[in-house]
Amino acid sequence: MSALENIRHEWRPLLALAWPLVLAELGWMAMGIVDTIMVGRLPDSAAAIGAVSLGSILFFTWTVFGGCLLLGLDTVVSQAYGAGRLADCHRALWSALYLCAAMTPALMIVNAAMAAGLPRFGVNPTVLPQAAAYIRILNWGTLPLILYFAFRRYLQGIGLVKPVMFALISANVVNLFGNWVLIYGHLGFRAMGTEGSAWATFGARVYMAGVIVFSALYYDRPRRSGLLLVPLAPDWPLIVRLLKLGIPAATHVVLEIGVFGLATALIARLDAASLAGHQIALNMASLTFMVPLGISSAAAVRVGHLIGQRDPAAAGRAGWSALACGVAFMSLAAVAFLTIPERIARIYTADPAVIRVSVTLLAIAAAFQLFDGCQVVAAGALRGTGNTRTPMWCNLLFYWFVGLPLGMWLCFRAGWGAAGLWTGLCCGLILIGSVLLAVWRKTVADLRRSAAASRPA
Repeated sequence: MSALENIRHEWRPLLALAWPLVLAELGWMAMGIVDTIMVGRLPDSAAAIGAVSLGSILFFTWTVFGGCLLLGLDTVVSQAYGAGRLADCHRALWSALYLCAAMTPALMIVNAAMAAGLPRFGVNPTVLPQAAAYIRILNWGTLPLILYFAFRRYLQGIGLVKPVMFALISANVVNLFGNWVLIYGHLGFRAMGTEGSAWATFGARVYMAGVIVFSALYYDRPRRSGLLLVPLAPDWPLIVRLLKLGIPAATHVVLEIGVFGLATALIARLDAASLAGHQIALNMASLTFMVPLGISSAAAVRVGHLIGQRDPAAAGRAGWSALACGVAFMSLAAVAFLTIPERIARIYTADPAVIRVSVTLLAIAAAFQLFDGCQVVAAGALRGTGNTRTPMWCNLLFYWFVGLPLGMWLCFRAGWGAAGLWTGLCCGLILIGSVLLAVWRKTVADLRRSAAASRPA
């Protein structure tokens, strides 16, 4: 069987995992897009969009760090499930819940401090009060969000991906209805503007956590797989293993989110149109990113299952199949950003100044789509093998020590404005994607050698 045929052979099981996770990630992103579009219909749309942008990304910088500490579940649960050790999957979930209980209060304190400290960033005064209120309201949803992260990683690790998809898609209905009621003041509620959007998001997250927890219990009850029979005493070696895997993975994600969060805060020092245009382009780049992100989660699970089944050669093929799917989609996204940028911007706003900025930034986003797809799918495949450190170091080096300094120089010294920051970050992303692709290639070679060595002489 040729290499291409081997990769095609993996497409069916990979896509069975990937398409619900892609829809789940798109559902996750859709909540942010709907929030942005609906507050963009308020009288001062630039300030409202900027406040939602800034508040969301600052809240996520640390809260997602907590959630991504649980990314070690991808490795532990998927490999245990592939090896047929379901009890180990359950123990991993309960260990993750101990981590949830410990980290939630700390995350809420950090988020509250960020909301209080926003004036020190020099944020535009029309954006500042709305952004601070937005963070404070989102903070009440920290616990349900963290619980959602834990149960989601567990469910997808044992191959149950459709409940994850349903939770996100149906949560969008809850969020849309909440926005309509609370932003504009319908059904007897007062119009709350951007604060109403934050409360709608809070409600959607509580709902989402409830659905995903119910799904895990519903799966366990008829099958009697033992989820509720796990000893309640903490399994400290397993907790330590989850942290060893999760800390680099979480740091990787926070470095990536954080660099765009800092970019948002820096662009907030410019005019409101630049901040709003940045948010529109970031929304669209994040939306396209959700597809390879879903494929990345599927790659982590599929690679983990095959390693658990002691078939490292097939694990390598699964990773290449995932990369092919991610790159194909992101190539199409780049074409869309180059050919219809103004139409995209007009979905959000009719402000000509905001549209001009958006069109410029979407062109820059088109340049890094291919590499963005490579880096996120490769990181997922590597996570399935247990390698969470390499993506972390790549993000630290190329985003924070190359892309960000270059972008700040172009933005403030060279006078390029928001386009300068995006150009610098684009250069960093190209380097990250290239290096992680090379690392995966080496990993596959190692897996092949492992497979050859394990064959009987």
